[in-house]
Order: sequence, then structure tokens, then C-alpha cells
Amino acid sequence: MTPAGAAVLPDAGLATQLDEGLRALGLDLPAPARERLQGYVALLARWNAVYNLTAIREPARMVSHHLLDSLAALPVLDAIAAGRDRVRVLDVGSGAGLPGLPLAIARPAWQVTLREPVQKKVAFMTQAAAELGVPNAVPSLGRVEDLRDEARFAIVVSRAFADLASFVASSLAHAAPDGRLVALKGLHPDEELRELPASVVVEREVALDVPGVGAARRAIVLRRSAR
Repeated sequence: MTPAGAAVLPDAGLATQLDEGLRALGLDLPAPARERLQGYVALLARWNAVYNLTAIREPARMVSHHLLDSLAALPVLDAIAAGRDRVRVLDVGSGAGLPGLPLAIARPAWQVTLREPVQKKVAFMTQAAAELGVPNAVPSLGRVEDLRDEARFAIVVSRAFADLASFVASSLAHAAPDGRLVALKGLHPDEELRELPASVVVEREVALDVPGVGAARRAIVLRRSAR
């Protein structure tokens, strides 16, 4: 149940907005995935009224600035995942489950760990994963630096988590030897790129055009340096 105890109902306007946004991104998701994404927005809006999980209040902006903003990186992540028998993803500083929960919904074969140090946000993610039927999303309470997981991750992703150097310092140890760190950013982070440690190199940088956002978005893919 949501904090208000009310059922989560679909919204035709939000469904249309989501479908149009997915088409603009070139993403073809099956109906059950689209329904789960709509359910995520409905749950987030209800929980947010009580627990203040995100500064974005309007469900329509949650679709554009949370769902589509997260899913825009899927082609980049798909390229990293290609050819791997098992894809484990770590979402660092997941907050209310972004981008990890939408990614887990869109890619049910991936195992997505949602690492977040704030208990109320982990409680929301746990409820959302259970209520929406997303068993491949695994909320995890604590700082990423304190994560103990011997099996490393093919993809370690962050969205609005920290500067690039801090992301690398906290998260590189959790990436598989051939894994990648993917930072979802806004404007080109020139100063952050100059401050990257020698342990990583920029493999690629991809501009993302997110429907309804109207601001620069990009995915920066990092790999271990050969040095």
C-alpha cells in the first residue's frame, strides 16, 4: 500500500506522454514494462507527498525528468551489456530508484542493485519493487564505499551522484575488470574531466536528447586505464 493507503491508478495522459517519449528515444518496451513505469510514477507521487523523496512534484515532470531521463541512457548501457551472459548493474546513490528502477523494468534480465544511504528512500524502492513486480531490482541500504559484494558489476552507473573523481574513487572497486562506469551528467563537465584520476580513461561520451527536458544531457563512459 502507498502511504495514503490508496490504490495506484493509471493515468491516460501520463501513459501517452510516456509512450511518445519512448518512441522519441527509439525504445520499444512491451506493455507490461510501460505499465510498471507508469505505476512507478504513481507510487513516487504518492510517497513524495509524505516523505519528500524528490524535488519534482508533478507526475508529468516525473515522466520526463525521471523516467525518460533515466531510460535515455539505455542504448549506451545496452552496448556495454552486449555479449555478456550475465549483466549485473550497480546504481550508485539511487535516491528514489533512479536510474536503477526504470532500467530494471526495461531490462528484466539484468540484476540491478540500488545502493542508497537514506533509509526512507530504500523503503520506497523496496515497496516499489515489490508492488510493481520487479524482482531483478535489489535495494541496498548504505554508502557505496561500504558495499560488500564479491561479485563485481558489468555496469556501475550514477545519476546526479557526485563529481566524476568522487564517483571513480567510491565506485571503481565495484566494477568488474572489463566493466564500465557510466556517469549521467548535464552540461559538459570540463573541470571534472580534467580532475579524473589516472586509474580511468574516458572511453566515450554520448549526448542524450531527452524528450521534455530541454537541457543538455550526456552519458560519460569510463573504463580502467591500461597503465
